[in-house]
Amino acid sequence: MCSINFGSKVMDIPIIQGGMGVGVSLGNLSGSVAREGGMGVISAVGIGFREEGYLENSIEKNKIALKKEIDKAKDISEGRGLLAVNVMTAIKDFEEMVKSSSEFGADAVICGAGLPLNLPELVGEETLIAPIVSSKRALDLIVRTWKKRYNRYPDFVVVEGPKAGGHLGFKENEIRELKLEDIVLEISAYLTDLEAETNKKIYLFAAGGIRNNEDRLKMKKLGADGVQVATPFIATEECDVSIEFKEAIVNAKDSDLEIIHSPAGFLARAVKNDFLDSVDYSDVPKRRCIDCLKTCDPRKTPYCISKALSNSAKGRLNVVFSGENINGIDKITTVKEVIKTLMEEK
Repeated sequence: MCSINFGSKVMDIPIIQGGMGVGVSLGNLSGSVAREGGMGVISAVGIGFREEGYLENSIEKNKIALKKEIDKAKDISEGRGLLAVNVMTAIKDFEEMVKSSSEFGADAVICGAGLPLNLPELVGEETLIAPIVSSKRALDLIVRTWKKRYNRYPDFVVVEGPKAGGHLGFKENEIRELKLEDIVLEISAYLTDLEAETNKKIYLFAAGGIRNNEDRLKMKKLGADGVQVATPFIATEECDVSIEFKEAIVNAKDSDLEIIHSPAGFLARAVKNDFLDSVDYSDVPKRRCIDCLKTCDPRKTPYCISKALSNSAKGRLNVVFSGENINGIDKITTVKEVIKTLMEEK
């Protein structure tokens, strides 16, 4: 039996579709994943970029768009699976978006890109909460803080390794040297001890470069209850992003990926392209700034990461985030087929 049971909230399959912003994983993709019995994830970061008046009032427009996408996903899911919202801890409207996610009926809130130390106070008890971490040290700090302040523990944990796409929680040498397998082993042992202490099951999901059933079962043997997968879902009919973005993933190979220094303050993995080649880190042009990230200093950044990602989502390719192990992603398929690849033996 592969189901994941959070009491009244149940996943039929142990797969989380990773949150991808800006505008990549929205209501259509997340609802389609949930309908297959997994956990579909809407990315809240910059979600309102298509709304009229976004530049004048980004926080309010983000909330409006979030409500639309959650409602859309719920309709598509037909009551199956679970629906989560991924909220970057680094965004300025972090608290607003977490509260809204819970209020609008998301089953879970997942937070990475920083330490979500106040997450429990922003949601009700009925909302599942989970951090994305890249080390036991980070998880232990979150657990100890949540226990002391709120007497609450994570419902599940996503462990992201160095082969993941987008913003990464690693230094350059760690990307080369660390392995997801080792991190999963360490955190699995930590959670086993924590579960014995608390008598609470805390599910562990491994993420970063996982592409098939063999990869998933490997993580299971190391102690993971399931996996989080993102990049393969981009190359699906159901993904909310532009066809140009999807084709960039389909046409790329691992050799086309590079580690970049994102204006968000993190290292990130993206597809090499003309836009990234043209970035002049010594030139900081004047631009309109909506002040969306805590970790971004617009006085020192050569481009706006939010604008670059939203342009890509609409088809004008700037920054295209991708995880490693993409050589096998060579055509646009469906959510059902991606899940079949992850769940069935060849």
